[in-house]
Amino acid sequence: MNSTAETKALKCIRCGFCLDACPTFRLTGNEADSPRGRIYLMRSVMEGEIPLASGVRAHLDACLGCRACETACPSGVEYGTILEHFRGGMEARTGRPAAQTFARKQLLGLLTSPGRLRAALKGAGLLARISGDRKTMPPFASDLITGRSGATVTLPAIPENLSAAQLPELSPAIGERRYRVGILAGCVMRVLFQETNLATVRVLQRNGCEVVAPRAAGCCGALHLHSGYMADAKQRARRLVETFRNVEMDAFVVNSAGCGSTIKEYGELLADDPVFADDAKRLAAKTKDVSEFLMEIGITPPAGRFERTVAYHDACHLAHGQKITAAPRALLRLIPGLTLVDLPESDTCCGSAGIYNMTQPEMARKLLERKVRFIEETGATVVATGNPGCLAWIQQGLAERGREVQVLHPIEILDSAYSG
Repeated sequence: MNSTAETKALKCIRCGFCLDACPTFRLTGNEADSPRGRIYLMRSVMEGEIPLASGVRAHLDACLGCRACETACPSGVEYGTILEHFRGGMEARTGRPAAQTFARKQLLGLLTSPGRLRAALKGAGLLARISGDRKTMPPFASDLITGRSGATVTLPAIPENLSAAQLPELSPAIGERRYRVGILAGCVMRVLFQETNLATVRVLQRNGCEVVAPRAAGCCGALHLHSGYMADAKQRARRLVETFRNVEMDAFVVNSAGCGSTIKEYGELLADDPVFADDAKRLAAKTKDVSEFLMEIGITPPAGRFERTVAYHDACHLAHGQKITAAPRALLRLIPGLTLVDLPESDTCCGSAGIYNMTQPEMARKLLERKVRFIEETGATVVATGNPGCLAWIQQGLAERGREVQVLHPIEILDSAYSG
């Protein structure tokens, strides 16, 4: 099905270290819902031992792609890459109902187009006010996306002030310019978390960075890649590489864990592209998570205080995809007044996982409830995390439980301390 997936899958020695790290295996206890079991299924399909039947698809669809197994694996199995390439082949083959494929592609297209997403959310908010149902997607849409009758897909809370605004193309450094950095405004980030983007720019400016945000920069392709739409992911990757090909910058700063993880792997994603391979490697090498970059350059200590108790949730593609766990915590500890407390299972997926909470709502809901329960046990009044999906999903879970706990990106907390 895919030579990349087949070659990398051979590294799995089936030792089982991945089992306890896998959120879906923890919940089901089913070997086929573990990384080891899924690799066995994928190899069996690729070697022609079993067909790509609906049962195989179901176990692979149920995978979050959180990559916690990679952190646990002693053999260095690149499970995320195996899964993405296999899913790419799986989606290209027949088997999934055409209506479901169409619905998923439309959903991905909507989420990665800020203008369309803003309009759709405004329309959904209006319909919710009219119908009184603010919580669930219409049954026909839920059935199409999940491929199952009677599935209930929960809608995210829709903010009052939605945005699709661009960031300024050039934001000068405050004081002496130390660095010139590019920034990714993103897709969902621009609509639901534009304040996080603006806070990111302000913090970078305060730390001597001139910030460049080209208007032409669009979707990085992360959601499509994680969902198995490889051709669409590559097309978006090429566009982003093209946009930054001639932009002079010391680093490319990203505040979305899923996007950053994908861009850092552009070199492999576009390795066979004769036009973009070299530029993709260069952009990947310059890409830094915002917390990673700030801790590397050293920040100006904030003068203001943030008198709150904060629990930090590790976004999967930051902790397991990019192997960054210390930098966000170190950044938070630099903020006067902030008390950082440990969150049990902090690096276990919350269930958002791109569009997973819409395609696998039952499993996503179980993971969210587990995450919220652990947050409640910490007594924290703020949860910090570095990915838009986590921000929205955890915020939703806490609100449903009636908990007045803020969910913020670490950069928003730092910006708050800077502004006093």
